[in-house]
Amino acid sequence: SCGAEEMGRVIRTQRKGAGGIFTAHSSKRKGAAKLRKLDFAERHGFLRGVVKEIVHDSGRGAPLAVVHFRDPYKYKINKERMVAAEGMYTGQFIYCGKKAKLAIGNVLPIGKLPEGTAVCNLEHYAGDRAAIARASGNYAVIVSQNPDEGKTRVRLPSGSRKILKDTSRAMVGVAAGGGRPEKPLLKAGRAFHKYRVKRRGWPYVRGVAMN
Repeated sequence: SCGAEEMGRVIRTQRKGAGGIFTAHSSKRKGAAKLRKLDFAERHGFLRGVVKEIVHDSGRGAPLAVVHFRDPYKYKINKERMVAAEGMYTGQFIYCGKKAKLAIGNVLPIGKLPEGTAVCNLEHYAGDRAAIARASGNYAVIVSQNPDEGKTRVRLPSGSRKILKDTSRAMVGVAAGGGRPEKPLLKAGRAFHKYRVKRRGWPYVRGVAMN
């Protein structure tokens, strides 16, 4: 930084904000993982999709499921990419919508789920295509329903509780790839490869070690 004598130091967080070498390494990634677009079929009935493959996504701990849905309006197949729930398999039929059954991998509005259900790929607002509980092994729990106000109370993976609208959707089950942090990295090379596909956050020099 210019004029460093009379000005403070540009600390690590400030340098990260500028981007440059600190941007995410996203070239080998498969693309955004989202639920289906919220349409008439999901709001009023349900749609059936089939899990075509389960793929590894670079830089992400949880596997992704590639799900094929028939387009309700045109003659085509829509391929959606979403974070897989634990226990999903290729060839599995999954159902999305208000009338879908309570089964692992199905996507329902949280107002339709019984209390105590573990869910992943939870929407913050209806139609935002999943924002909460998408990291490997993570899940949110439906705590209580308030159908009169159209609200649902949810316990998030962090342990905090939040009240969401009951039209927000979620996938039943726990995000796949759980138990990943249980195994120690053991050597620097593994940490190197882990962060190589994420972003520049390693090696981390402690402030105490400087100067």
